[in-house]
Amino acid sequence: MLTALTINDVLLIETLDLDFASGLTVLTGETGAGKSILLDSLGLTLGARADSGLVRAGQDRAQVSATFSAGPDHVSRRLLQAQDIDVGEDELVLRRVVKADGGSRAWVNDQPVSAALLRDIGSALTEIHGQHDERGLLDARGHRDLLDLYGGLDAPKEKVRSAHAALKTARKQLSELQARIARAAEDREWLDHAIDEIEAFGPVAGEETELAKERADMLAGQKIAEDLSTIDKELSGSKGALAGLRGVARRLERISDVHESLAEALGALDRALVETDDVETHLRRAAEEMAYDENRLDDAEERLFELRALARKHNVAPEALGDFLVSLTERRMALNEGDANLAILETELRDAEAAYVKAAAALTAARTTAAKGLDAAVAAELPPLKLDAAKFRTVISSLPRNAQGADGADEVQFEISTNPGSDFGALIKIASGGELSRFLLALKVALAASGDAGTMIFDEIDRGVGGATASAIGDRLARLAGDGQVLVVTHSPQVAARGDAHFRISKRQVDAGTRTSVVPLSAGERQEEIARMLSAAEVTEEARAQAARLLSGN
Repeated sequence: MLTALTINDVLLIETLDLDFASGLTVLTGETGAGKSILLDSLGLTLGARADSGLVRAGQDRAQVSATFSAGPDHVSRRLLQAQDIDVGEDELVLRRVVKADGGSRAWVNDQPVSAALLRDIGSALTEIHGQHDERGLLDARGHRDLLDLYGGLDAPKEKVRSAHAALKTARKQLSELQARIARAAEDREWLDHAIDEIEAFGPVAGEETELAKERADMLAGQKIAEDLSTIDKELSGSKGALAGLRGVARRLERISDVHESLAEALGALDRALVETDDVETHLRRAAEEMAYDENRLDDAEERLFELRALARKHNVAPEALGDFLVSLTERRMALNEGDANLAILETELRDAEAAYVKAAAALTAARTTAAKGLDAAVAAELPPLKLDAAKFRTVISSLPRNAQGADGADEVQFEISTNPGSDFGALIKIASGGELSRFLLALKVALAASGDAGTMIFDEIDRGVGGATASAIGDRLARLAGDGQVLVVTHSPQVAARGDAHFRISKRQVDAGTRTSVVPLSAGERQEEIARMLSAAEVTEEARAQAARLLSGN
């Protein structure tokens, strides 16, 4: 509900502070007094296009603030929360600044917001209906939601949303599996080749480490074998150390009896020969034990190099070839199992589609029933509004299959026929200005019973009518305001008399020029204002008496 409006430097308004309450608030004044300025100013806070021409002459900017009361679950707060904007739990203050040199800025509770978000919030808080308004009830995109609200169709709509969510999930799962199968199918030949290649090679866990160690040991043994061969030649060859010692021993043996020391030398030499024989024995044993098969070295090197080459080919570590083979095998198994899973998901998709069609059909049936009730409710409102020959209908048509979604399979549009035998058509295309406003009022009255009432603003909805029709308009505006808030700019005394609050808009001359003022009227001032609306050039006592009767409801 709109609770306050503050305007600074908008056209003829210098400073204006207004407070509003629930119920029906009427705004009256002579033609040209500035009623449109008031609505234009409010429109700025609701996201209307910012025009630098609205800035009062001589000022660098205009500013308008509108204060609304909105509960914690109001859609306007959800819109803000969706943008991570925290405005607390108090009232909402929508503020707009328009600069004289172009550009504008917007805030909600002093948090900066975009003009688009401000427009969405404004639409959630108010409805403005004028003779050329193309939003709200005239926007066919919202007719389906209005019909659902009128019919109280939350339960069947929730079933459709749930069925649609399940359908989306089934479609996504099937699509993802089909994509995986398609990718795997492209790789089938490569998978088969890679698996066969790795399986044929037969990598063993830890094999690279063992082969590398075996190769290193054999290469080291090869070097030692060369050293042992050299030692053997130097020790046991025909000219080696052992042969030399034996020759010395033979010569000493022939002369050892000549001198005692020679005998001792021979004994020592014999012992050395024995030790040297042991060295030869140990060396030969070591050579035999360290001997390797050159073919085995070649085999080990070839296996090791092939192992590493295979790992490089598949961009994995040699030790990971076994795990890589497992993953390839699983991919091929998934490809082979894909057809079975595909059949399962296709069945699930068909079931989900059938469930959605069933839920959507139930919602369509509920909408059809609700449409009949709405058509009857609107029809009952038309004769008092001097639309006796007019007809209203709710048209429900099926959307194309690819356009059906979480809100069902239906497209809904409100249509009217203004004359007997004339074709039905969209509200905005068929009705004239005055007819259109009254049609909108009749529709709003019918919808208000379903809790659609909120803050509604009607701009000269009574233009071109008077007498009983104006009285009927006033009666319906009052009924609408009973559960919410209605502001109406009116030239009709019958409508003005039904107001719970009354503001008069007028122009006055000040030193700086012409200014627009808006003042609340007391009971006596209301009677005088309504009398002015009833009179021509001069307010008469008869007009005052008629005004009193209108205010008293007689």
